[in-house]
Amino acid sequence: VDLKQCAKFPAWSRLQILNGGAAAPALQAAQAHTKAAADEGGVSSKFVAAVAAGAAILGGTAGVVLADEAEHGLHPGQYPWPHAGIFDAYDHASIRRGHQVYQQVCAACHSMDLIHYRELVGVCYTEDEAKAMAGEIEVPDGPNDEGEMFDRPGKLSDKLPAPYMNEAHARYANGGAYPPDLSLITKARHDGQNYVFSLLLGYRDPPAGVS
Repeated sequence: VDLKQCAKFPAWSRLQILNGGAAAPALQAAQAHTKAAADEGGVSSKFVAAVAAGAAILGGTAGVVLADEAEHGLHPGQYPWPHAGIFDAYDHASIRRGHQVYQQVCAACHSMDLIHYRELVGVCYTEDEAKAMAGEIEVPDGPNDEGEMFDRPGKLSDKLPAPYMNEAHARYANGGAYPPDLSLITKARHDGQNYVFSLLLGYRDPPAGVS
């Protein structure tokens, strides 16, 4: 936009030009109303300009929201979580089922690098159950008295095992994509748990004729 040329126009026209037309509907309505009032002698030109500026700002904000939706998609649905209330608590049976789904499905690609077996105790497993699960994995440790590294059974203080040795290994196995760690995924995504829930249940079979 040529600002020198733009300065020749009235205030409300300058604002519409600078907004690239994004605020057109709200701006036009404000223009019509305030110019009519000004013609009757009850409103100053400064007030007209101020109202037009406010309309342009609102219209521009709406344009930003629409652009954001186009880039990032629609917001996830809102679900009535049983733990959302101030006096509510998590459903421990659901957490246990969620961990089992992670073990059987998600853990093939996604790590939970900040979660240790001890953090499952009293949340979804007993201490004995968590110890038994940890004991099923082999953890590199050492060095021993001879200066050599060795593998030992896992224990409660160990992290959940990662599916890949490092980021390069993960990208190589996934065509260049890096599966995100799920330890804090509900904090790392907008509208956290609703986002994850919508993503997991949002897959559908393609329409007929679409592959």
